[in-house]
Amino acid sequence: MIDILKAVLFGIVQGITEWLPISSTGHMILVNEFVALNVTPEFWDAFLVVIQFGSILAVVVLFWNKIFPFDFKKKPVIKKDIFTLWFKIAVACIPAVVIGMPFDDIFSGLFYNYVCVAVALIVFGVLFLVVETRNKRVKPRVVELSDITYKMAFVIGIWQLIAAIFPGTSRSGATIIGALLLGISRTVAAEFTFFLAIPVMFGASLLKLLKAGLTFSAGEWSILLVGMAVAFIVSIVVIRFLMGYIKKHDFRIFGWYRIILGIVVLAYFILFR
Repeated sequence: MIDILKAVLFGIVQGITEWLPISSTGHMILVNEFVALNVTPEFWDAFLVVIQFGSILAVVVLFWNKIFPFDFKKKPVIKKDIFTLWFKIAVACIPAVVIGMPFDDIFSGLFYNYVCVAVALIVFGVLFLVVETRNKRVKPRVVELSDITYKMAFVIGIWQLIAAIFPGTSRSGATIIGALLLGISRTVAAEFTFFLAIPVMFGASLLKLLKAGLTFSAGEWSILLVGMAVAFIVSIVVIRFLMGYIKKHDFRIFGWYRIILGIVVLAYFILFR
């Protein structure tokens, strides 16, 4: 029961930090320091990835009309613009598929430590401040999803790859920064980031489950399912909040938060570990 309650906490943290550009990995590391699950290292490794599936379902539910390319209300209709969007998402996934997934274990071994996580938090926090300061003087060139080109999609995919290599970068944070630098509006950048997460995170969760062998105990499955369910519910709330927030505000507050969190992570591990 204690581990189930901990899974609820991890689900809350996952649901909040996956979509806000503040790094779910950095927060999970901190939370695990104080309320670690009583599980094997192999299960914990799988849990960190598979719990994201709940967050992905939230995107599918909230944006169903924008991502499902068929309409069966009156007669079957194919929405060509949505098919085009998915082709662009596929292009954006190329860097992660070609480089990120095959070398995931190597990157994790090299960079999955508190120093890299803290540095990534701080560096991308500074980037948010710099980019948003620049954007005060620049109007976005892309204000509709349909205006994103295949070249832009591929460049955003490279930023996503950077997030896959360096824990603490934040997948949403990296792709949003990449999109903002390309002249894409905050709202469109956030939406494209959400949609891009669907195949990437679904694929990562499926691969991690297959690699683990699906041999979890009943207790471990309970922890995993509870974590995913809570992540789903919290993600619904957080995505709605973020889409409303960025219509009137920029991302600088998240930049400052990242810098402070990175300093806290460094200080904690240096002083107490």
